[in-house]
Amino acid sequence: MARLFIVTPAGPGTRNGNRHTALRWATLLRARGHRVRVALAWDGERCDALIALHARRSHESIVRFSESGKPLVVTLTGTDLYRDLPDSAEARRSLELADRVVVLQEAALESLDQNIRAKTRVVYQSAEPRFRHQPPKNVFQAAVVAHLRAEKDPLRAVAALHRLTDARLRLVQIGTALDAVLGEEARAWSTREPRYRWLGALPHRRTLGWLARSHVLVVSSVMEGGANVIAEAARIGTPVIASRVAGNIGMLGARYPGYYPLADDLALSQVLSRAAGERVFYRQLKDGLRERRTLFAPAAERGALAAVIDDVLH
Repeated sequence: MARLFIVTPAGPGTRNGNRHTALRWATLLRARGHRVRVALAWDGERCDALIALHARRSHESIVRFSESGKPLVVTLTGTDLYRDLPDSAEARRSLELADRVVVLQEAALESLDQNIRAKTRVVYQSAEPRFRHQPPKNVFQAAVVAHLRAEKDPLRAVAALHRLTDARLRLVQIGTALDAVLGEEARAWSTREPRYRWLGALPHRRTLGWLARSHVLVVSSVMEGGANVIAEAARIGTPVIASRVAGNIGMLGARYPGYYPLADDLALSQVLSRAAGERVFYRQLKDGLRERRTLFAPAAERGALAAVIDDVLH
């Protein structure tokens, strides 16, 4: 078995998607017998292959490791795919140096040049939450699970809720205010919209509990590499309402019925209202998500990741 090194720009104690992905992949690869180390950067440690998350922010490690002649895997995690690649020579150079490129959902392939696409593989993120979908019967509860930062457009759901008069509607928001201004706005919404609760950061298990007790998850992101919370919702059975951006479409599929135009709280309010008031539409959301559920099984991620590593090592 091989010695593998995973570079992630998210350090210990952080709770963002890059860190979760790095730690989960380390667990999956160790289960196959590999020795795996996770760190912020590669500084010459002995290893048989490097997996670098984020093409721009891990660029220095990627360049250093490329000189070793050993296998290099670069993973595009979101902001590097949809924000950095067009403008960052470093991000583009990272992909050129890679033996394999990994993306987290199928629509990402459309953003890559043909020469990069040929060496790119899709590895969907997985989840096994061990929670059943059991939403309350007396209210219709929506959840937003995202740190408060601009890329997530995190307050779009409460703006949509405020347009609706249905007293049965509830919205819970989970996530740390990484942007102080957005934190202040969330607190202001809490005082003027009684159906909205911002819970801040919660342990992962409690977050999953809220997700299981919600009728829908709202993913309002401006850009996504492949939101793991969508995988968690799919495995639990909680339908998703999502902004129509490439990262969400790549996770949920082009035919999924629960999209709304990006940054359009009026349109989002209409989809929320339909989900709460139309049984047929709500069933369509559940059925559409069920069709994608197997993509996010741990066995599927483990197999896809192992195939990438086996490929570059041999």
